Amino acid sequence: GHSMKQYVIHAGKSVPIIGCYENTPMEMGEVYAIETFGTTGNGYVEEKGDCSHYMWNEDELDQQSVDNLKQQLHGKPNAVKLMNHIREKYKTLAFCKRWLNDAGFKPNVMDPALNALVKLGAITPYPPLCDKEGCFVAQFEHTIYLGPNGKEVLSRGEDY
Repeated sequence: GHSMKQYVIHAGKSVPIIGCYENTPMEMGEVYAIETFGTTGNGYVEEKGDCSHYMWNEDELDQQSVDNLKQQLHGKPNAVKLMNHIREKYKTLAFCKRWLNDAGFKPNVMDPALNALVKLGAITPYPPLCDKEGCFVAQFEHTIYLGPNGKEVLSRGEDY
């Protein structure tokens, strides 16, 4: 899992799913996504395959970074147009290619523009999580808040 902040899904702190020497403390007032992965395979999940999900890199939000990106994208008006759409519509939240297509960005224009933004580090790709061939992988997640009276599971509803 990982810590979260407003409009920042991955806010810097990690919650490892396996034993390791990570000893960064969780602190009161923080919010975390606690993730587990179920698989019908071997239990070793890796990123693999064609990517369809992305997020804007929070470090590229300030105006100076955006101006820098626009200079680096000189001669690529489709990438600038896509960048402006993503920043305005999704900020740093996840989005998928289908949503961009629904907004009028066709694959022959969108794919090279996305690739340019990924190459410049403005966008982080999140490829599918896979185990061995022919198996299924599912991600489960709860969002918790560490308050003054302990943890509160924010994602627990009557149906869960």
